[in-house]
Amino acid sequence: MQPRNMSMSGVVDLAAVKAAQEAKAKAEQARAETARQGGGGAVSPADLVIDVDEAGFELDVLQRSTEVPVVIDFWAEWCQPCKQLSPVLERLAVEYDGRFVLAKIDVDANQMLMQQFGIQGIPAVFAVVAGQALPLFQGAAPEEQIRATLDQLVQVAEQRFGLTGLTVDPDAEPGGAQATPQVPAGPYDALLEAAVQALDAGDLGGAVQAYKNVLSDDPGNTEAKLGLAQAELLQRVRDLDPQQVRKEAAEKPGDVPAQIAAADLDLVGGHVEDAFGRLIDTVRRTAGDDRDAARLRLLELFEVVGADDPRVTAARRALARALF
Repeated sequence: MQPRNMSMSGVVDLAAVKAAQEAKAKAEQARAETARQGGGGAVSPADLVIDVDEAGFELDVLQRSTEVPVVIDFWAEWCQPCKQLSPVLERLAVEYDGRFVLAKIDVDANQMLMQQFGIQGIPAVFAVVAGQALPLFQGAAPEEQIRATLDQLVQVAEQRFGLTGLTVDPDAEPGGAQATPQVPAGPYDALLEAAVQALDAGDLGGAVQAYKNVLSDDPGNTEAKLGLAQAELLQRVRDLDPQQVRKEAAEKPGDVPAQIAAADLDLVGGHVEDAFGRLIDTVRRTAGDDRDAARLRLLELFEVVGADDPRVTAARRALARALF
């Protein structure tokens, strides 16, 4: 069932934006589906350790890093410390049960990647989170130090980017890392149609509730998640005075609620990059609860536009730079 066009004049065609949820099989949704069905949508432990080359880097590392942190082990056959470190990383990748994926890159066969990461010696270990590369450590570090570093990486990925990892099933067939969880059958067409009718009638509260009713039974329903994000955005901006909001945002750059409200208006008006840039700048300038508020709203707007949109990919990278 394809997402419907909300046909609301004067706003961006939100529902027509790529329904990225259908392609990304988010880890959080996969976990929910697996818990409901007792399996399905999971990956094999063998999928947690992969060999990556230059040709597959975009898909296997950059794109995958929008779903799960990717730890990169730069190694070579002649490197003796690599032979000590690599087995530890491979074991920990399985032990961490899908909280990160280990990508092994042979530097002799992939010298361009080595140069792009600025690696002076191996073994060298990096992480890529939401498209942003982060150096972790160099050399055969003690396992205690590696665990502490991985723990911090997993915490940052979960708290700041909502990346909860992959569901691992020991009985799953290898090669299933990109598998989409099965959506349970249910009488959702009527509920989704009711939500669209509520939107067309201007009953945003009714639409929000209708989408939530679907998601309470089927957390992975892609149309309901997209529709809910859109309806909640429209609900937030419905009673705003655009002129006043923009005036306050311009006069008070440090007022986080004003910047968040203006970002909502930017997105509804079709100014996607302006909305993202405003919130990233706010994250960069703030700290504590204010920073978290801006970051969380930005993640919500990512949901509205869709992870496959290149503007979201670019904004995730900018967000990572602002946070780190």
